[in-house]
Amino acid sequence: MNSVGLYLQPFFHKLPRLFRLLLGILAINITLFVLFRFIFWLIFHNPDDAVPGLNLLKAFYIGFKFDLRLALLLALPLFLLGWLKWLGPFHSRLHRHFWVAYFTLVQLFTFLFYTTDFGYYAYLSMRLDATSLRFLENPLISAQMVWQTYPVIWGMLALLLITAIYTYGLARLFKWVSAQQAPVLRKRHRAWIAPLSFFVVLFGLYGKFSFYPLRWSDAFFSTHQFASAVALNPVIYFFDTLKNKDSHYDINKAREHYPDMVAYLGIQQADAETLNYRREIKSDHHHGQRPNVVMVFLESFAAFKVGAFGNPLNPTPNFDKLADDGLFFNRFFTPHTGTARSVFTAMTGIPDIELSKTSSRNPLIVKQHTIINAFKGYEKFYFLGGSANWGNIRGILAGNIPGLQIYEEGSYSADSPRIDVWGISDLHLFREAHRVLKAKQDKPFFAIIQTSGNHRPYTIPEDNMGFKRDTQSNETLKRFGFHSDGEYNSFRFMDHSVGKFIEMARREPYFNNTIFAFFGDHGLAGAGEHIPKYETQLNLHHGHVPFVIYSPGLIKKPATQNKIASEVDVLPTLAGLALPEYANTSLGRDLLDTQFDKQRYAFTIEHSRTPRIGLLGDQFYYQMYADGRDKRLYRLDAAKPRENILQQQAKIAKTMQQLCIGLYETAKYMRFNNAP
Repeated sequence: MNSVGLYLQPFFHKLPRLFRLLLGILAINITLFVLFRFIFWLIFHNPDDAVPGLNLLKAFYIGFKFDLRLALLLALPLFLLGWLKWLGPFHSRLHRHFWVAYFTLVQLFTFLFYTTDFGYYAYLSMRLDATSLRFLENPLISAQMVWQTYPVIWGMLALLLITAIYTYGLARLFKWVSAQQAPVLRKRHRAWIAPLSFFVVLFGLYGKFSFYPLRWSDAFFSTHQFASAVALNPVIYFFDTLKNKDSHYDINKAREHYPDMVAYLGIQQADAETLNYRREIKSDHHHGQRPNVVMVFLESFAAFKVGAFGNPLNPTPNFDKLADDGLFFNRFFTPHTGTARSVFTAMTGIPDIELSKTSSRNPLIVKQHTIINAFKGYEKFYFLGGSANWGNIRGILAGNIPGLQIYEEGSYSADSPRIDVWGISDLHLFREAHRVLKAKQDKPFFAIIQTSGNHRPYTIPEDNMGFKRDTQSNETLKRFGFHSDGEYNSFRFMDHSVGKFIEMARREPYFNNTIFAFFGDHGLAGAGEHIPKYETQLNLHHGHVPFVIYSPGLIKKPATQNKIASEVDVLPTLAGLALPEYANTSLGRDLLDTQFDKQRYAFTIEHSRTPRIGLLGDQFYYQMYADGRDKRLYRLDAAKPRENILQQQAKIAKTMQQLCIGLYETAKYMRFNNAP
């Protein structure tokens, strides 16, 4: 090492002092960024589903190139301006302090990005991207959640300490280089050193020996999601995704795929010119009386955490009983993650393909037709523990459902206090909803209850109607899909709340004439011994949630439905049970209408700068980027689910690709053309 240093020392001292300084700064920054990447991998990697060795090395290699790009971008102002005497760091002590202050500020900003990225990934298993800006729509709620969940004070102190250490080291570096003698360069050396250094910097920013530079998509080289997460740089990735623009539709593409939609949706009055998607549905399995409907969004109710899906910890005995006694759809999927997206999708029957935020926050598409309005003569209710201004869902709900009565924070009695950032507890929410519903016996009602308590900080109220915490070892919890004792008991408390709600309802007259629908608003990332291999390897646990229709007074033959089902199908199915006829303008279909059983699919989308869309069928899962890249077909029951069998099953892949693109382009069009 010493001999190498001695060999390089003469070369180093022949460099201009500015270049010596830049090399020192780059070395410090790159070392820090690589260290952060290693810590990220160390904290979040899953030994039971480890990234293969070569893939991991490639992830770190690509990540290093992103880190180099970030380090060069931070140093670029000094590289471009430092040679000017009146801005150079060696002209005076004041100039030196100016550049130290600049690097301190930009590094503090960078450290803050990394800190936020770590917390964001711990929260959603996603690297920080521009979609995170949706949380700024409700800054007070987001700030309270962060304050109640994370060690903010200690985190800020650690951030300031790291920045202070960095500043001290940087100041020493500036002082050390300033004290060195500036080399006397010959003209020929000056002639080539500037263009050469410019080329080196440009190549470092470009990042590849190819026609196209290093891009965010290079990080997505593997179907193993964590490999991509390791490769990404949070600062670079965030600003890459910030370039996203609101989604728009291409009417020509919608028309191109319209014949497929006619066949898939059963459109009888097809019109390719006006793109008519409206179907007048006459149900042959509805109940004669006008039943009440209670539709419940269960927050983050991932299938693999539920007892009915084989979780041996028995965390959901109340929900499992409903599944046994009702219509249980065990292959039900939401198109995406995110509660606001789920609300939009369930209400409209259109997957939320908005890229940077959510469709509920887009004022251009706030007017949407919903099948709920087919329930004429029904009183309509929406219950939420917090505020309906969250995610701008008030606009989607109140703006499209005439007469909707919204119950939110401030609407409830004193014995249902606000307990954390999410408002009142789920148990109190169910109790308050029950009080309203039992008083409404003169007219049928359609009620939406949206839970939110199964969220950090996982608060369980003291007034909990007999809930008893269960203690499991951390090892046992992780074996079966839970990250912590708090999450595990919060999940159990949500199930407890569902059980108490049904218990209360059973004592009232409205119970026997009510259809209860319970489903998860989205799934979560997770690992567990009982989870099917294809679900974790293909990231389907993000969307796989339970869906149960429970109505002992009306559904006489409980059954488990093994067909593929999607969240867009919820309202058509409930309308088919409750109404003799209704109008459907969505991408959803009645799950109990057997005419569609030969072609059951669930559309999926992973939001990013270029979204990855997919189509899940009974045996196969098709995925591709929306721009046509990286087409893949997986067989669910294969020994290696990640294996791309596109070539072996070309006919199936072509059929699924056509429908997948058709659903995506139609969803883009529908969002802007689905007014009531």
